Amino acid sequence: MSAIPAVESDLPEQRSGVTTTEPALDWRERARDLVLRFGPAVWCYAVLKLVGFTVFMKLLSFSGDYLEKHARFGGGANPWDVLASWDGWWYQQVAQFGYHPALVSVPNGVPGFTIEQNSAAFFPLYPGLMRLVSEVSPFGLYGAGMIVSVVASLFAAAGIYAVVDRMAGPRAGVIAAGLWAIAPGSGAEWALYSDSLFIALAAWSCYCVMTKQWLAAGVLTLVAGLNRPTSAALIGAVGLAALVELYRRESGVARPLTAMLLAPLGLLGYVGWVGWRMGEWGGYFTLQHDAWLHYFDWGQGTWAALRGVLLGRNDYPFAWHTADMLATLIVLSLPVLIVLLVRLRPPLVLTAYTLATIVSVLGSLGIFGNTSRYLLPAFPLLIALAVAMRKLSWPVLAAVLGFGAVASGWYGGYVIFELGIP
Repeated sequence: MSAIPAVESDLPEQRSGVTTTEPALDWRERARDLVLRFGPAVWCYAVLKLVGFTVFMKLLSFSGDYLEKHARFGGGANPWDVLASWDGWWYQQVAQFGYHPALVSVPNGVPGFTIEQNSAAFFPLYPGLMRLVSEVSPFGLYGAGMIVSVVASLFAAAGIYAVVDRMAGPRAGVIAAGLWAIAPGSGAEWALYSDSLFIALAAWSCYCVMTKQWLAAGVLTLVAGLNRPTSAALIGAVGLAALVELYRRESGVARPLTAMLLAPLGLLGYVGWVGWRMGEWGGYFTLQHDAWLHYFDWGQGTWAALRGVLLGRNDYPFAWHTADMLATLIVLSLPVLIVLLVRLRPPLVLTAYTLATIVSVLGSLGIFGNTSRYLLPAFPLLIALAVAMRKLSWPVLAAVLGFGAVASGWYGGYVIFELGIP
């Protein structure tokens, strides 16, 4: 009997020893599991993207056209300066000087542009992260913006892998991440643009909905709403999925309802703040309409551009020959990609998000040649291709994706940034 108390007295010491080592071991095991799970997809994406990026820079250097353009409009002293032009210039302005929302009339401006362009059209998350990284690192705003974009693109590749892996297995997930690296419009992924950051948030939000992590999905969608106005498609998809979940009662009421309520707060909050600062509640939309000529027109602009390209005319806004021809091919391929996606019976959130993104892009007036970049968030369109390609051997896959990576430096980067307006 005397041995029993002795054994019991040793147990606290044994337990304390376990508790002091378990967290460290648990952290290392989790990190190793994450690397093993996402490493192949992230490496596949990074290698293919680096190949395309290198080709893009080589083409810029070879042409030298950027030397004759203004630094704001596709030019600069070096090839890589092009990555910080166009929208990148505006993001740097926000990161450095903040916002000064205003609606200033331009009485004798270009037809259609009656309001002076203002940085309030650009949402705050990406430039805010640029500013944060620049303040805690030795890099300036350009370097900080590139770090944010590249890191975000790796998280986006991991998120795309997670979504596709859950639907069609890890092999298809790796291929999908690789396809996203060489997709039309992929030049914006490694540039001073907010696209990679938004797609990372969108992919992981969709994954959280698929795995019924409703609170996380709501928070991620809220944050995405602070990054781009295109988050409206994601907000609608998450809200619809949450509404269906409420009807089914499989996750209770509180969690889906919370996700539904959280999702739109980022977008509504920023648009509301801009309107308040301008003294006009619809100020953000007025700015987009009259200063940037970008608004929902029920597809009239897309139809005019398609008709112009197919008939060989330039009688539509923002006509850019090469970029518009590629955009036409992409638009004509959309029905096929949509049918292939629907045949896989994806989760509701993916279907709703993809269709809402496509309707938003094709239904809005904008730069038609930039359709490839506008459709970049519609990553679920790649799922059917990834599923079909998973039957190929790894050498064949490497050859196909490798050739696509080389070609993407032209169609995904050079065409958009130098032969069009990104």
